[in-house]
Amino acid sequence: MAVPVPRQRDTPATESAQAAQPAAAHTAAPQASLTLLVIEDDPAGGLTVPEILDADGHRIRLRTARNLTEAARLLTHDVHCILLDLSLPGTGSASAGTGSRTAVATDTAVDQLATLREVLRIAPHHAVLVLTAEADAGRAAEAVRVGAQDFLFRDELDGRLLSRAIRYAVERKRADIAQYKLAESKLRAQENARLERGLLPNPLLEGSDLRFAARYRPGRSRALLGGDFYDTVRTPDGTVHAMIGDVCGHGPDEAALGVELRIAWRALTLAGLCGDELLSTLQEVLEVERPCDEIFATLCAVDISPDGRRAGLCLAGHPAPLISRPGRRARLLPYENSGPALGLLPKARWPRRQVELGGTWSLMLYTDGLIEGRIGEGKERLGQDGMVEMINRHLDRGLSGEGLLEASVTEARRLNGGELTDDVAVVLLSRNEP
Repeated sequence: MAVPVPRQRDTPATESAQAAQPAAAHTAAPQASLTLLVIEDDPAGGLTVPEILDADGHRIRLRTARNLTEAARLLTHDVHCILLDLSLPGTGSASAGTGSRTAVATDTAVDQLATLREVLRIAPHHAVLVLTAEADAGRAAEAVRVGAQDFLFRDELDGRLLSRAIRYAVERKRADIAQYKLAESKLRAQENARLERGLLPNPLLEGSDLRFAARYRPGRSRALLGGDFYDTVRTPDGTVHAMIGDVCGHGPDEAALGVELRIAWRALTLAGLCGDELLSTLQEVLEVERPCDEIFATLCAVDISPDGRRAGLCLAGHPAPLISRPGRRARLLPYENSGPALGLLPKARWPRRQVELGGTWSLMLYTDGLIEGRIGEGKERLGQDGMVEMINRHLDRGLSGEGLLEASVTEARRLNGGELTDDVAVVLLSRNEP
């Protein structure tokens, strides 16, 4: 039996036959008129409606398809809504057997919903209306549950009702897509925040007289994720261990690797490892966990004696820390004979160098994002020497702790002419002799 589908008197005959490109997302602003694609097996029959108008009085354009193959060709970017006849033969109707009447009816229902699911698959960004008989109200409701925006009964269909249903379906689909994107964005932000909490741990310094401050700022191409990581812990013997590192590359894989290295460093440190033994084990962790063999990580590790006057320093391809003392200019700690970055050379060694700190001091660990920013319009970079001068200027102003770090990162951004391209992490440990 022919399905009563609304027809427009002035629809060009060639429109339903033209070839089309794959469907595109309907996230742009509404066009001057809407286009409806009708999928039914007898487009020549059915109810004739003079014209269907949208809310602004524009005529809704009509395209027709006899089957899903033809519908896929006609799903151009300007199609806003699909009207699917639920009596269209399903993809598996030919395989129906000779069972009971109830079994045949069940198979037909499954076939009809399978056809709807196929329409939703090939047109995930389009609004979909289903057309059915009033006796099939249960099936129509199930179609909405599967993913259709609304359903219409053949016996009640007219141009005004169809026009309103199309507008409603299109707006509801747009709202659904917007809500999905919002939920996806919130989920991504939550995942990033969890990962950032792994990158930015709480220092374990209970019982120590050292003061701790830190700043972390991802590069401009990322909102939260970065490959820089740091940590600070105090072991039972009173030694304070601090570390800062940088995984080469950017993105979730590198950030996840940074979290793994930080957690491994904390566990190994609390287990009593230090210096070359600790870094050798960290390299083994990196080699197992990195997504490809080209990934490496730089790292700076210091262990400060319980009396706070001496420190051991290990560098794995990382910039040397900066130390400042009262009455002296800030300077870089010695960095000769440092070892390679983790993951570059098998069986590498990382010498531990003893450093005298004194009674009152501040020790700043940082990643290369702070020193690789440009200065002005040219290609010159801030570099370690420029960073030392910058820190000394801030120290002369009396800045310390959080204020010193914030001023330093802010000035590096200003000199760069905007956000720094690489991630920046800075850790400051300070001690005042009683």
